Amino acid sequence: MEMKRTMPFDDPVKLEGFNNLTKALSFNLYDFCVARNAREREAYVNYIHDRFSAAKVTGVLKGICEIIEANILAVSDQDYDPWGASSMVLMSDIKGGGGQFAHKAMHLDKSHICAHTYPDFRNDGTVCSFRIDIDIATCGEISPLRALNYMFSAFESDVVVIDYVVRGYTRDASGRRVYLDHEVRSIQDYINPEILKDYYCVDLALQSDNIWQTKMLRTNCREDTYFLEKVDLASPEIRSYLDLVKKEMRGVLYMWPD
Repeated sequence: MEMKRTMPFDDPVKLEGFNNLTKALSFNLYDFCVARNAREREAYVNYIHDRFSAAKVTGVLKGICEIIEANILAVSDQDYDPWGASSMVLMSDIKGGGGQFAHKAMHLDKSHICAHTYPDFRNDGTVCSFRIDIDIATCGEISPLRALNYMFSAFESDVVVIDYVVRGYTRDASGRRVYLDHEVRSIQDYINPEILKDYYCVDLALQSDNIWQTKMLRTNCREDTYFLEKVDLASPEIRSYLDLVKKEMRGVLYMWPD
């Protein structure tokens, strides 16, 4: 049964004063690689350390701020030994609030983006993985959903889990509480169809609770990209490695322990 809102979005909702809604987007991305020996594992570690250093991740977060039209207020990032990185950007809505509270926008309308990387290297395994979590929390008029296509272009992704939650309430011009100021049916609606065609997608929507999730598994793969060196894709040994990669991807998508 389809759930319908008591206040449909036939027209824009006219709000009064500062918009107190908090919109939180969590973007979890997984990348996989075959490492057949210690040398290839070390090469993948070095690749991850260079490709996803704290400075480069911060560059992506600054790009997100530009797309969602946010001012950068402060930046903090850190690399870790032996691997991994974190970055955080404090930002403010360029558009700000409205009405009588407009002069307080820069004080109230605070948002942030944080990112953490999690490489996974098992000495007894042949499939290595890399995960980056990007969490965007905004208030005011900023919509973090606008940054989804940019994040897909910035990172290679075999499995993606996206969560979107809207919390709190603001008020309309008549003083009634408003718990959502934009229509959301599926996170997929905010992703370029050219991106979606490469993935198998599963949606979860709790409309009455303002919670949405989309889980994505890449189905259109360039199989040679899972190897650090040139390989014969027709080789039975290489096919067995690719089967392991696909098993690992499905396991992460469905949260299997092995």
